Amino acid sequence: MKLRLLLVGALLIFNVGCATTEIKGLTEVEHNHAAAAISGEPKYNTTMNPRQIEHPSTLGFNDLHIQAIRHLKPDVFSADDPKLHAIVHHHCKAYDDGTLVCLMFPGGMKDQDKPIGFEYIITTAQFNTLPEQEKHYWHYHKTEVGRACATFPDLTKEETAKILPVVHETYGKVVYFQKPEDKFPLGEPYVLIVQDMPEVKK
Repeated sequence: MKLRLLLVGALLIFNVGCATTEIKGLTEVEHNHAAAAISGEPKYNTTMNPRQIEHPSTLGFNDLHIQAIRHLKPDVFSADDPKLHAIVHHHCKAYDDGTLVCLMFPGGMKDQDKPIGFEYIITTAQFNTLPEQEKHYWHYHKTEVGRACATFPDLTKEETAKILPVVHETYGKVVYFQKPEDKFPLGEPYVLIVQDMPEVKK
């Protein structure tokens, strides 16, 4: 019996040691961006991600921050509905195929903020390949950037001037899985047809 207890104790110590080593190693990789430095040509689209640094593959959604109104479904279909004037924060990651995915937050991207949906962004050329019945779900950013009073709060004027012509020639599809006032995702996800939202006074 004593021998069995000694063996169990030894195994527990061994396993704890292995688990600690693995977690420590993972933490070091996650937080040491310098360990994954980019060499040679930039790996990322420098226009769409002007401040991109090498991240683990699970990160990168805070490199392009866009703020926009007219991105929430109004309770009353009227330009006076407060939801149409509420800022939705888009935190976007650009991909090598020219697409972006933006996690959407009603209050920023602080540590405990949760996304309530996402906007998938494609180029005009990619949009032109979509089936006709699908195109209605997408909005043209050359039109909607101005109507949504979109801004790039983390970019300089020079960076914004460089990125805007590229953003204008993209299309976005907004999908929500949660209303901002709900504690949890309730009901079915839905596509917000941004171009059908009422106009608001700027």
